[in-house]
Amino acid sequence: MTPPKKVVLAYSGGLDTSIILKWLQTEYGCEVVTFTADLGQGEELEPARQKAILLGIRPENIHIEDLREEFVRDFVFPMFRANALYEGQYLLGTSIARPLIAKRLVEIAAATGADAVAHGATGKGNDQVRFELAAYALDPHIRVIAPWREWGLTSRTRLIAFAEEHQIPIARDKRGEAPFSVDANLLHTSSEGKVLENPAEEAPDYVYQRTTDPEKAPDTPEYVEIAFERGDPVAIDGARLTPAALLTRLNELGGRHGVGRLDLVENRFVGMKSRGVYETPGGTVLLAAHRGIESITLDRGAGHLKDELMPRYAELIYNGFWFSPEREMLQAAIDRSQEHVNGSVRVKLYKGSATVVGRSSPDSLYSEKHVTFEEDAGAYDQKDAAGFIRLNALRLKLLSARNRR
Repeated sequence: MTPPKKVVLAYSGGLDTSIILKWLQTEYGCEVVTFTADLGQGEELEPARQKAILLGIRPENIHIEDLREEFVRDFVFPMFRANALYEGQYLLGTSIARPLIAKRLVEIAAATGADAVAHGATGKGNDQVRFELAAYALDPHIRVIAPWREWGLTSRTRLIAFAEEHQIPIARDKRGEAPFSVDANLLHTSSEGKVLENPAEEAPDYVYQRTTDPEKAPDTPEYVEIAFERGDPVAIDGARLTPAALLTRLNELGGRHGVGRLDLVENRFVGMKSRGVYETPGGTVLLAAHRGIESITLDRGAGHLKDELMPRYAELIYNGFWFSPEREMLQAAIDRSQEHVNGSVRVKLYKGSATVVGRSSPDSLYSEKHVTFEEDAGAYDQKDAAGFIRLNALRLKLLSARNRR
């Protein structure tokens, strides 16, 4: 295959992507454009710029972008309208970030005349699939380079040797084996590998970065009120916030009370099982609150159908099909269900739990006069239930009579 002339690299500034940058230059002799996304990972990104310059990248070829608002508004919030959980537990924090990164890679490639994009995902994980499916969905002619599937740098020792040969700065703690691998964004942190590879062993305390140990969390509960409009959160305790600011605030509140920890063995799309430790404090609070407001505003049939669709929707995101027609079809149905999901939810945060304790809405379907144990002023005739039960019991009675013969 003809070597690429210009490659846009998803660049973090860390050791692995710095090695990939130099490898692209030496292996293909191509021009490299770097793209670094601020998705709320909590790291200073200016060092990535300086590192790229040190490695020979011209300033005009260095792209560092703050994508926090777009990330939460256009990716996280639509996903939370579905109450998406992969395998019933995982809030998809890594999965939902990849299509946005891939989108910008492809857009920067088009703007700079690059003929390829590159990423640092390994050949064992899900991210390679997510990056590449998204890229091909957006540009069917784009070339994707995945160095981990091509090069011979198959060990930490070889990576370090390559870095030293090419004078790539190595952080002191990178000279040994890292205790675990971390991916972070505004929605969550994900920790995998090394000390976490044995699923029988409890994760060490130092793995957790965003949440207080629930046993050491405050002894006094804290309450937070979240306002929703058309299924999206818009305010906390009466103060309207932008999507990124709102999620940041929920992270602070949830993290302080130890909310959102998950130790999970999941099924990767590529076929193996992996163990990950996730922290999603704000997302966990948001999921509880969203289900709380849906409980009084969503019709039973619509709500139950949503719950049936959710596992499929979550799997599509996990497997990298954000830009697929089936995900967009499901999104249209989900968004239609959210037209009257308006109101406020009060959540109690206490030692690792986020519990809905109150909900109200101008579009509520809850009717106290229908469910009251007191006089209902004729709102409901209890005698109607007898015919309802007889009709629903008919097929069961027929089955029972046949089986007795």
